[in-house]
Amino acid sequence: MTAAAVNSAVNGSRRPGVVAVHSVDRFVYSVPDLAEAQRFYQHFGLDVRRDGQRLDLYTFGHPHRWASIFEAGERKQLQYLRYGIFAEDEAVFRQRVADLGIGIEPHALGDEQGIWLRDVDGVATQLVVAPKVSPSAKTVLAHPDVVPLGQGAAPCRSQVQPVHPRALSHVLRFSPDVPRMTAFVQDVLGLRLSDKAADVIAFVHTPHGSDHHLVAFAQSHAPGLHHSSWEVGSIDEVGKGAEQMRNAGWSEGWGLGRHVLGSNYFNYVRDPWGSFCEYSCDIDFVPADLDWPAADHPMEDSLYVWGPAVPKDFVTNHEQPAP
Repeated sequence: MTAAAVNSAVNGSRRPGVVAVHSVDRFVYSVPDLAEAQRFYQHFGLDVRRDGQRLDLYTFGHPHRWASIFEAGERKQLQYLRYGIFAEDEAVFRQRVADLGIGIEPHALGDEQGIWLRDVDGVATQLVVAPKVSPSAKTVLAHPDVVPLGQGAAPCRSQVQPVHPRALSHVLRFSPDVPRMTAFVQDVLGLRLSDKAADVIAFVHTPHGSDHHLVAFAQSHAPGLHHSSWEVGSIDEVGKGAEQMRNAGWSEGWGLGRHVLGSNYFNYVRDPWGSFCEYSCDIDFVPADLDWPAADHPMEDSLYVWGPAVPKDFVTNHEQPAP
């Protein structure tokens, strides 16, 4: 059975008696130039569809819209995050938001579906009843072709096929107060801490089964989007994706390497606005029936096991000027 079939078969699963969002249904942001965004994400290997003054990001072979991008302003700006919830939890979430007094009107770039609220960082958040698009089982890696002895296993460079990510893996956000933001998503959205390093970075997952992190938060002076991470089928595809982007003129970034927290292999490509897109594979998985042993790790373990040195401005928030 393929990874897609496994995920499809268990997509309705949930942890009984627990109210929590189950997926990052969509992330939405704006950029100064849609044409430049379209060029970048097409080179990255996504199915980019233009709808008037909006770009929608899909992955080939998957019906879900993972992101929307609008044209506005002089710099990139995170507009809102949209989470998927189960229908039976909607009333509980609606009452919780009302009791806390954090409900807001729908975002100007959004729709009127579901429940709108503002998180403690001031970022608009939408909760919608939607199919679970976070994985419900650990993703199966692509198996390399069996090559007879006496024949090279690597493909010819001229015959390498384009890398196309399978799905959105996670989103990492900047936050001016990581512990406060982590507490908010735990108490209000029902997410759970996977791991953290001091008060500088935190990774959270859904108790309904997901990768090690569905969303993460990194310390900064203001909110913002640091990177979106996209699942590919093997470490070879991570490397081929990096080469694909270099050949297209997108040479800045970080990788190839392997993270400690989450364990995934990675390569980050810097986008035109100073944030990143990540090719990722083989991330740790947290099933719905397991309580992940969250820990506070040393800072040296917060980024990587091996790989090139971290770029000096890797964790720089370009969305808002620093004070």
